[in-house]
Amino acid sequence: MTSRLTKTVAATLATAALLTFPLSAFGAVSQPTLSEAAVSSVHAPRGALVSAVPVAQLTAAQLDAASVDFPGTPPASYGVTAYRLIYRTIDHDGRPTTASGIVVLPDGRRGALTVAEYLHGTNATKAAAASVDDTSTDRLVTALFAGQGLVGVAPDYLGLGLGPGPHPYLDTKTETTASADLLLAARTFAAKHGVALKRDVLVTGFSQGGRATMGFGRALSRGEVGPFRLGAIQAVAGPYDLLGSELPASFDGRLLPATATFYLAYLMTAWNRTVGLYDDPREVFQAPYASTVEGLFDGTHTEGEIHAGLPNTPEELFTPAFIRQLQHPTGRLLRAARAADDVCRDWTPRVPVDLYSGTKDTDVTAANTDACAAGLRARGADVTVHSMGPVDHTGTAFAAYPGIIRAFARWA
Repeated sequence: MTSRLTKTVAATLATAALLTFPLSAFGAVSQPTLSEAAVSSVHAPRGALVSAVPVAQLTAAQLDAASVDFPGTPPASYGVTAYRLIYRTIDHDGRPTTASGIVVLPDGRRGALTVAEYLHGTNATKAAAASVDDTSTDRLVTALFAGQGLVGVAPDYLGLGLGPGPHPYLDTKTETTASADLLLAARTFAAKHGVALKRDVLVTGFSQGGRATMGFGRALSRGEVGPFRLGAIQAVAGPYDLLGSELPASFDGRLLPATATFYLAYLMTAWNRTVGLYDDPREVFQAPYASTVEGLFDGTHTEGEIHAGLPNTPEELFTPAFIRQLQHPTGRLLRAARAADDVCRDWTPRVPVDLYSGTKDTDVTAANTDACAAGLRARGADVTVHSMGPVDHTGTAFAAYPGIIRAFARWA
C-alpha cells in the first residue's frame, strides 16, 4: 500500500535519469496559483474542469532514459506533456469538493485516443502527489503510458496534491469518484487539444491503487462513469482482502512490524473520519501517541517524519483492547472492512483480469492477490495471477509495469 514506490524509485530515477537533463527538460513547472488552489463550496457538476497547467515535458529519448529501473519497458514512440488538472468531485458524504490529478498527452497525436488510468499507492504527504512533485514516479509511470500513444490519467485522490483536507485513506467510495471525475475532466481538457477519449478505459494501479483499480473498474463495468466502460484491468500488489489476509498478516510476521504500524495508524485515523471508530483517540491509541497520531496524517508530514513519530510495533501503538479488535474485528470496523473487501467479491468483470504479486512482499502479503482472484473467479471472471517471484513490494511494481505498459500499448 506504500508510497515507497514513489519515494524509493523517484530518488533512483531522479539521480539516474531525470537530473541528467536540465530542469527545463522536465518542463516549466508552475507553482499553484491562488485561483488554482482555491476551493469553492458552490455546487458544480462532477467532473467539471476548474483549471489546467502544464507541469512537465519529456522527449521520447528522455522517457526511455527515465525508465531505466523498469527494465523491459517498450521504447517510447512519442514525447509527452503532463498537465495538472483541478476538477470538481465529491467527498465521502457526497458534498462538493475539488481534487487534483494529472493528464499526460502524447505530443503530436490528435483524434480518438485510448486512456490508461493509473492509480497510485499509499501516500500520506500532499506535496508528494504526482501533480505537484516533480520527482514523482507516479507521474513517470503515467507518462510512460502516454509515450506509447495513450492518454495517461492519474488522480491524486482526495486530500492529496492540491486537494483540500485530509486524505480518506482506503476509502473505495472516494477513490472511485475521484478517478471517475478526473476522467470526465480529462475528456473536456483533451478536447481542447484536439483529442477525443475513446470509450474503453485501461485501468491499472499499484498497492493502494491496486485495490482502487478494482473499485474503479467495477464502476466502469456498471456504466457509472459517463460514456466510458472498462477496457482492461491490471492491478499490482493491492490489499484486496483486509479481513482474511492483510490484517492477520499485520500480526503473524508476514508484514514488517514498523510497516504494519504505519498502515494501521493511517487506516484507523482515516476510517474514524469516514465510518466512526472512536470518539477519543485514547480509546484506540496508547500514550503518548494518542495525542499526536492524528496530526501525523494531516498531509503536511513526510513519510520519514510519520515513521519517526510512531513506535515500531502495532502493540506499542494501540491499546490491548483495540489490538484484539484489529485481530477479531466487530461492529463498524468489521462492516467497513467487509465493504472494502467487496472490490473483488460483488461484481464480475467482463474483461480479463490480470493480478500481480511478489513472494517477498512484506507490505501487502501476496495472499491478498490470491484471495481477490478466488473471489472474482467464484463469480465467473477470467483472472490470471502473475507471481513476479521473490521480490518485495516495490520490486513487484518494477517487475510488473514493463509488461503492463507493453500490453496497454496494443490499444494505442
